[in-house]
Amino acid sequence: MSVTRVSILLLALSGLAMVAALTLGPVPLPLDALARDDLTTRTIVWEIRFPRALVAWLVGAALGLAGAALQGLLRNPLADAGVLGLSGFAALGAVIAFAFGLTAFAPAAALLFALFAAALVTALGWTARGPASLTLIGIGLSSFAGGLIALALNLAPNPGALSDLVNWTLGSVEGRSLNDAMLVGAFLLVGAVLVFFAARGLQALTLGEEAAAAIGADLPRTRTLVVLGAAACTGGATAVAGVIGFVGVAAPHLVRVLVGHDPARLLVPSALAGGALLVCADVIVRVLPTDTELKLGVAAALLGGPVFALIAARLAARGSEA
Repeated sequence: MSVTRVSILLLALSGLAMVAALTLGPVPLPLDALARDDLTTRTIVWEIRFPRALVAWLVGAALGLAGAALQGLLRNPLADAGVLGLSGFAALGAVIAFAFGLTAFAPAAALLFALFAAALVTALGWTARGPASLTLIGIGLSSFAGGLIALALNLAPNPGALSDLVNWTLGSVEGRSLNDAMLVGAFLLVGAVLVFFAARGLQALTLGEEAAAAIGADLPRTRTLVVLGAAACTGGATAVAGVIGFVGVAAPHLVRVLVGHDPARLLVPSALAGGALLVCADVIVRVLPTDTELKLGVAAALLGGPVFALIAARLAARGSEA
């Protein structure tokens, strides 16, 4: 199918998911409630549910776009922001803020640390040859971030803040506002511009590093744009919604069967699929009959985990056939 047709279908799916997000919840509302003008309905729909659904869509779109770009760069359908340490450093920034009683600065810290990780990956990987080198650099940085998180938790002078940290690491868009949507939307826009400038380089990389260089692709520039773009998307999403995994892996895989394996063709559909996927997941956590609302990051992991395992199984099967 063409990218345009798939994108239109995904936009329609996103619209349906948004309508479901506005009408479903602890207090179900009929469709005509969206047009009502009474104060209670207006407050529930447009001041509580709409900002939450919009933030969920933007966060999902940011993670889906980052995942598609990194999978194209690394030529690995299992890659996402965690592979290059971007998610790990974003978590580290928030952990430091929570552990030392600076809860209000946790979103900013997550964003800044994600961008710092991107700068590190870019600097260390400037001369890297092949996706394996860049992946190893990212894994090393991710492991380093994990060690620093453990250190920060051990040295935390404010253990009472750990409950906030646990809630943040589980991921949620509950109680988010239009200001949060503007924040993640701004960084999604910046990340999208950087990634789309690298689209031609990602296309060339499908031929391999040497062939791409031979036809004039600027590989260091492509790596830099993709890593910085993915960091902007991941940092903005993590700063607003906390840690949400698997969307960056699952969204590109879901649309790859429709638009093919060209990384440039995958970018827009992956973003749209990620947005629709996360809104649907958020609707599910709100309608589940549980005493405490299930965290969005948990729901994303429950939905995305099987997809991740399926991708890995298919890759293993292809490898054994070869």
